[in-house]
Amino acid sequence: MNRTGVRPSPIFLIIVAVTVVGGILVTLQSQSAVDWGTLMLVLGGWGTSLCLHEFSHAIVAYRGGDYDVRNKGYLTLDIRRYTHPLYSIVLPLLFLAVGGIPLPGGAVWINHSALRDRRVESLVSLAGPLSNLVLGVALIWADREFVPLNPFSPYGATALSFGLSYLALLQLFAFVINILPIPGLDGWGAIEPWLSHEARRFGDQVRPWAPMVLFVILIGLRSVNTAVFDGIENIMSWLGGDPIQAIFGQENFLFWRQ
Repeated sequence: MNRTGVRPSPIFLIIVAVTVVGGILVTLQSQSAVDWGTLMLVLGGWGTSLCLHEFSHAIVAYRGGDYDVRNKGYLTLDIRRYTHPLYSIVLPLLFLAVGGIPLPGGAVWINHSALRDRRVESLVSLAGPLSNLVLGVALIWADREFVPLNPFSPYGATALSFGLSYLALLQLFAFVINILPIPGLDGWGAIEPWLSHEARRFGDQVRPWAPMVLFVILIGLRSVNTAVFDGIENIMSWLGGDPIQAIFGQENFLFWRQ
């Protein structure tokens, strides 16, 4: 395993630790502990998922022939390897804190000419969103199987369930949005190898700003925002999750706005 350069960095382990500490805090009998714990749980969990999302791209690319990803440190799960200070950290966290919408904040640079074929190129793009889907399902399962009910809560669930459910909802949101065939998103990367030269050139032209336009529309147009989240909540329900718990989790996460 070490020969491939796959080794969790200390930075990644710290992010995971922040997530775990947040999960512990929300179990305490204090509203301030619940509020700050939910903040740590969600932001730490989102940072962890960002690392896993980009790592998934990189490991599939490595297996597909792009060995440069090892030298670039993409297989270390170090968030610094995937991020730009403004576009990958500041703006995504701002959108998440203000609008509750997670921007896809990371990036790995793949040498597509080194990949074996178009099928591998598509798999590299799909690997990231699929990691979000797997994480979302895992969070739903963990909440259902390991978090006990709270008999003293009007809803019967705990603040930990609320936080995990909201984090699961964000993972499903990231999957759905990233899988869209829009230039700059992973869905476009999955179909791009199979498109005509003219279509790929068009994608290159709009790639820098198309995702930002999408997120501005999601935040600025309530009807679009509602329709998208209704669809994602339906997916969450189908997977066995509880969207109402996720709403409570979002309220705890955005406690400073109340």
